[in-house]
Amino acid sequence: MTAATANAAAVETMTALVFTAPSTVELQQVPVPVAGPDEVIVEVAASGICGSELHGIRHVGFRKPPLVMGHEFAGTTPDGRRVTVNPLISCGACDACGRGENHLCRSREILGIHRPGAFAQRVAVPVSAIRELPESMDLTTAAMIEPLANAVHAVRLADPRPGARIAVLGAGTIGLVTLLVAQQYGEVSVSDLAEERLATARALGASHTATRLSGEFDVVIDAVGAAPTHAASIDLLRPGGTAVWIGLLSSEAGFDGQEIVRSEKRVIGSYCYRPSDFDRAVELAGSVQLDWTTSFSLDQGVEVFEDLLGGRHDVIKAVLHP
Repeated sequence: MTAATANAAAVETMTALVFTAPSTVELQQVPVPVAGPDEVIVEVAASGICGSELHGIRHVGFRKPPLVMGHEFAGTTPDGRRVTVNPLISCGACDACGRGENHLCRSREILGIHRPGAFAQRVAVPVSAIRELPESMDLTTAAMIEPLANAVHAVRLADPRPGARIAVLGAGTIGLVTLLVAQQYGEVSVSDLAEERLATARALGASHTATRLSGEFDVVIDAVGAAPTHAASIDLLRPGGTAVWIGLLSSEAGFDGQEIVRSEKRVIGSYCYRPSDFDRAVELAGSVQLDWTTSFSLDQGVEVFEDLLGGRHDVIKAVLHP
């Protein structure tokens, strides 16, 4: 046996779900990560499949294969701490980071996009990204903290007054966690094309659900991001109202710019979250209903991705367990 062969044989491997080509993920054996300076290894217990990952592997660009995705996760550290992880890594030194807007850092990276993520048995993460969890919190619930942080950020940007009329377009994961956060301010109406998802929205407290909403709202949050929902987010606003775009399905704007001018409507983009939003989501996760996920083993990951890419609607949030 040569020295090179001996070294190769000594490399410890683990199972991971790897994005390998457009619309394709594969189970592979990959090297176990080694913690670098100021990093810790997290043993993954639960990792959610994000809608952006489904979109991202269809349209290769932002995520480049081969890649272990997965940025919504929870697990344990070698010293036994139960943790979730803020997957957004910033430089910490630029003007945006100085304002607490780390998510707008020009050199930001995201675990599962720019670095290997959590569709694996283990993942290396910065020590600064670790958030410890209360003993009472289930780790599957904790995997929902990252989506919840997106909702905390979007609703904060909308700044609804108490009693506001709020609409959420889309009842996927982001739409539903936005519903949970927005309910603190007023009644929330939700639209979606899938009845199964609208039923979940009603179970979570939506005041009204429909495939297409009508009337006027103080705040409209577009959790889809398609040209038709962009347009609807403007059309449904009262004069002086605020639309927040959080969905990323399409780059097409699809709205009437003159309507924004004549009625002084505001459109705000919402991307990820500030560190304070993520910390708030950790606090909220123990008091809002996040038990509408569907669990699968990591070994089922290829099948689950294929089903979701094929349009399966009865699973709103798939969570993989190594």
